[in-house]
Amino acid sequence: MSKYTPEAFDAQAHDALNDAQLRHNFRGAMDYLREKRYDAFPDAAEEKAVRDRAEAIRQRCLSKLPDLLEQLETNCTRNGIQVHWAETPTEANTIILNIARQHEVKTIVKGKSMVSEEVGFNHFMAEHDIRCFESDMGEFIVQLDGDTPSHIIMPAIHKNVQQVCDTFAANIEGFEPTLDVDQLIQTGRNAMRKLYQEAEMGLSGVNFAVAETGTLCLVENEGNGRMCTTIPKVHVAITGIEKVVEFLSDVPPLYSALTRSATGQHITTYFNMISSPRKAGERDGPEEVHLVLLDHNRTQAYQDEELRKTLQCIRCGACMNHCPVYTKIGGHAYGTVYPGPIGKIISPHLLGIGATKELITASSLCGACAEVCPVRIPIPDMLLRLRHESKQPPNPGAKPLQGQQSAAKTLESAAVRGFRLLATHPTLFHGSAYMATKVRNLIPNHLGAWTQCRVHPTPAKASLHELMKQRQSAQIAAAKGEK
Repeated sequence: MSKYTPEAFDAQAHDALNDAQLRHNFRGAMDYLREKRYDAFPDAAEEKAVRDRAEAIRQRCLSKLPDLLEQLETNCTRNGIQVHWAETPTEANTIILNIARQHEVKTIVKGKSMVSEEVGFNHFMAEHDIRCFESDMGEFIVQLDGDTPSHIIMPAIHKNVQQVCDTFAANIEGFEPTLDVDQLIQTGRNAMRKLYQEAEMGLSGVNFAVAETGTLCLVENEGNGRMCTTIPKVHVAITGIEKVVEFLSDVPPLYSALTRSATGQHITTYFNMISSPRKAGERDGPEEVHLVLLDHNRTQAYQDEELRKTLQCIRCGACMNHCPVYTKIGGHAYGTVYPGPIGKIISPHLLGIGATKELITASSLCGACAEVCPVRIPIPDMLLRLRHESKQPPNPGAKPLQGQQSAAKTLESAAVRGFRLLATHPTLFHGSAYMATKVRNLIPNHLGAWTQCRVHPTPAKASLHELMKQRQSAQIAAAKGEK
């Protein structure tokens, strides 16, 4: 399990800022990814059209989500895919554990799946003596380190070539150190090759689940996803309930928006479409396919029309690559499976506002994330909404969010009430402003965290009201003198 927690965000961010190598690694990686995305959208009009269409598709599908989920289950079942519903991470893990036990599974080989990270799948299976091996190259590297992903698209982006070489040297027998990237990739492939043949089960995520046809779509560049879903006798796919789309024709526009926003590619190396287990006469494919649909408080976001936009996300990672906070501290500092801007708005639903209240304030609200989001999620607006919910009680008749009002502070509330009193009573307001000008030199230079990166506030020698009064008196006096 991760050694990082969202509750320790401040300390983790501080450590990341003091790690010169980490910051150097992220600086180069983020510059590269931003440039790739820029090159993928050379025409501003085309970019707008791609984003407009992707946003419209996601909003339409989310508006019909309950019905589409039922349709997906019906068509998957008709195709021979067994569908399971999980309300919590524990329930999802237990469902897959039971499937594994039915087939006497001892080894599971995994394609990339952030939802499996979300539910703590590897750790849960290890507790029941089932080994899980990551086959995505980035996931493979961080697993060797006993680490966790720091990015939803490129899990090992926090490491440079030398650090990857050191990881292989410490964990792969017979490895000869090299800084040649192609050789490092080949080393990883060779280490994984037998796993596909030995594993009794393969596990994957899902990029798009098509309700119309009962099809599971997987986007990848390395081919490991196809190996995991084809060679083992049992394939289990796990995904959040929001990943369903209505029509097969919805996939190409979303696919274009996803790949260009994520890695700057117009198309990935592999695009997999899985609609059934192996059929009679087919040479490959699993004998069983299972789909686990996870809620994990996604319905909490769904029930609110504004917060529902969180679920539009197609997990491209563009918001992270352009965020001035994420690019300085990386993903581990957040202490959550989904870091960066998207993590700040989805983690409060998954984990509760109480555990993530520090994350929703870790933003400059510059809007860079919203400017590049391929489905136009208004992340800054969502952060402001969550900040409000973290300190205020729910509106009358509204269902409270998990952890509602957990960031409320008595002193802060008293200060706001005091300012409201001053601001609504002119005599008190002007009297206080006058007093502030007289004690201006008594204000301390250090006012907690506020003055760590700001100059402490100093009231002017005279308030605007006083200055205008003085000007008016001077004008009157000048007018009398002229007469």
